[in-house]
Order: sequence, then structure tokens, then C-alpha cells
Amino acid sequence: MLIYPSEAGRGDLSMKNISYISRWALTIVFFVSMSIQSSEKEDIKTKQSQLQQLKKDIERYEEKIKQSEKKEYATLELLDIYDRQAVLLKKLIRQFHDEETSLEKEIDGTRSSVRELTGQIQFLKRQYAHYITTAYKYGRTYDLELLLSSRSFNQMFIRSEYLKRFSEQRRKDVERIDYRRDDLESYGRILEEQLTRQRKLITEKSKEEKKLEQQRKKRKALLTEIKRDKKNYRQELNRKLESVKELEQMITKLIEKEKSKKKSASEISKKGKSSPKSGELASGSFEARRGSIRWPVDQGKLVSRFGNHRHPTLNTVTQNPGIDISVPLGSQVVNVAEGEVSAIWWLPSFGNLIILNHNSGFRTVYAHLSEISVSEGEQLPEGGLIGKSGESLSGPMLHFEIWKDREKQNPEQWLRPRGVTSR
Repeated sequence: MLIYPSEAGRGDLSMKNISYISRWALTIVFFVSMSIQSSEKEDIKTKQSQLQQLKKDIERYEEKIKQSEKKEYATLELLDIYDRQAVLLKKLIRQFHDEETSLEKEIDGTRSSVRELTGQIQFLKRQYAHYITTAYKYGRTYDLELLLSSRSFNQMFIRSEYLKRFSEQRRKDVERIDYRRDDLESYGRILEEQLTRQRKLITEKSKEEKKLEQQRKKRKALLTEIKRDKKNYRQELNRKLESVKELEQMITKLIEKEKSKKKSASEISKKGKSSPKSGELASGSFEARRGSIRWPVDQGKLVSRFGNHRHPTLNTVTQNPGIDISVPLGSQVVNVAEGEVSAIWWLPSFGNLIILNHNSGFRTVYAHLSEISVSEGEQLPEGGLIGKSGESLSGPMLHFEIWKDREKQNPEQWLRPRGVTSR
């Protein structure tokens, strides 16, 4: 087989293209590998720190539970501890789940890189094997014949340069095979680490899920015992009155905080500077929708209305600052209008609660939440999931309030007439 100058030119160009592509691929692989490892390590470090803090908080409540269980009688305080620990356990499990999903994507990406590198190595090996076969068949005699058969000195020079470059290219191919093999081994180690992390994660998540299930059973038994003692109902009533006062104080603080924020923005505006925009909501949009606002849950029964009520067990009159909707435990709770999460809190008799700011002085309160899916400062569209309903001493329910500045509003006058049936 003779290679003429024109063919040599084409062959040389082809090898140059292969060389450029290989170098480019190697550079990309190197930087991607370094970026992935650096990002992974930083991300893992942050997640581990968050998980460790959650575990510490859970252990702290576990110790409180052990101390409380030593007493011979059930207490509402122990029920509170169970509820607060349950929220942390659910948050921990949710983080495990999110990390597991993220890790699965990382593993898929690493496996894809391994397949790509394996394909590159196989391609280079085939190219090199072809060269070795040709060299074995024809050897140096073939190269000499190619030179001697040249029609001119210029053609001989071109063929000589081609053979020299062809030989150099084969040497570089061997080096590239070694480079790719090293990269492949590096990605292999990364994949092994990721799979080890995944197995550990699944084990930890399973352990926390079992702990949560055990805690649910204990809480259920405790709640049954608490309901037998009439003294607990009076204590719960007193706790609720105190919590109502504390919630009023929270609303007042939020109002003052908003006033201070608006004052600062006004001063900045007077100085000729544009005030920072933080996704501020349209003024008056909540007030304009009186009687047509959506309900915070899709279904349920209205078991306690706004205003004064006589307690069925204690025969005392108390005021409900909102409404109580009986819904199955774990029902999805959504925000009734566009708003900002201004506070996430916990209060005795109200449990976990969220306060949303809708501007123009309007705020909504969602209490007795078993799970919280939002963060303080987060801007939410209408109907966004904010959490899941929990349980009070009276049973599974959601407590909901509407405020206009410091005045409690009757939610039924603001919510649309359909969506939740009244009992």
C-alpha cells in the first residue's frame, strides 16, 4: 500500500484533528473533575454541619423525654416535647431524602463520565492497534519503499516528514491512553465514595424513620392518657390563654418591625436613592378580595368558629382568635394569598405556627402544623404549600387566623363560602 503526498496531507490533517480533540477533551475532563470534587467536598461539609446540628437538637429532646418519662403521670409538657422532636425528625428525614436525590444525580453524572472515558480509551486503543498491525505487516522496509518510490526530492521530503509525524502521533496516543486510564481510575474512586455515602445515607434515613414511627406510637398513647385527666384540660386552657397573649405580642413586634423598615426605605428615597425592592406585594390586594379568599386546606370541617365559646368539659367561656378546621393528620396546608413568611414559631397549645405578611396591615396565622415547608423571609405565591396539618388535644386540626394590624378578624367573613363544610 502506497501513501501519496495528497494522502499524506489528508492523513496528517486527520491526526491533527484527533490530537486537538483529545487535548481539548483531556482539559475539559481535568477541570470538570477538579470542579466536581471541590464542589462536592464543600457541599458535603455544609450538609454534614446541618445534619449534625439537627441530630444534636433531636438528642436534646430525647434526653428531655427520658427525664419526663420518669414521672408517674402524663404531662402536656411531655406532649410538647414529642411534637417538637417530631418536627425535627421529619426535617432530618426530608434532608436525607433531598441529599439522596442529589447524590443519585451525582452518581449518574460520574457513571456517564466513566463511560465517556472508557469510550475514549477504546477508541485510542483501536487506533494504536491499527498502527501496530500495519507496522508488523510492512515494517521499516515499507517506510523505505515509500521514500524511494518518491517521484521528486520534494515528494520524498514531504513523505519523510509525514512518517516522522505519524510516528510521533502514535507515541502521543500511547501517552493519552495512560492519561485517560488515570482519569478513569480517579472517577472510579469518586464513584466508590459516592456509593458508600449513598449506602450510609439510606441506612441513616431508615433508622430515623423507625425512630419517628416509635415516637408517633408513644405520643398517641400519651395523648390518650392525658385526655383521661380533667386537670389537663384546665391546664391546656390556661396555656392557650397565655399563648394567645404571646401571639398578640408577636404580631405587635412584627407591625413595629415593618414600620421601621418602611421608615428606613422612605428616608433612603428622600435622599434620592432608590429603595431596595424585595418582591413587595401589591398594596390592597388582600383587602380587595374580602369574601373570596381561598381556604388554607382543600377539605375539612369547621369545628370552632371565631369569637366566644363555652368549653364543653370545663363549662368556661373562652375566645377563639380564629377558626379551627378538623382535617386528617398530615393534610397539605397552603397560604391563602400571596405573601411573605414573616415568622415561624412554636407556642404551647398552638404548636408550630407560621405568620404571613400580605401588606396593607394584613397577616394570616397557620397553627398546629406537623411539618413546615417554608423559611422566614420567603416570598410565596398564592396557594403555595407551607406545611402539613398536625394535632391538638382536641384532635387533628388546623388553626387559622386573619389580622388587620392589631385587630383579629373573623376568617369566615374573608374566606370564600365554598371549600370547607361547616358542622
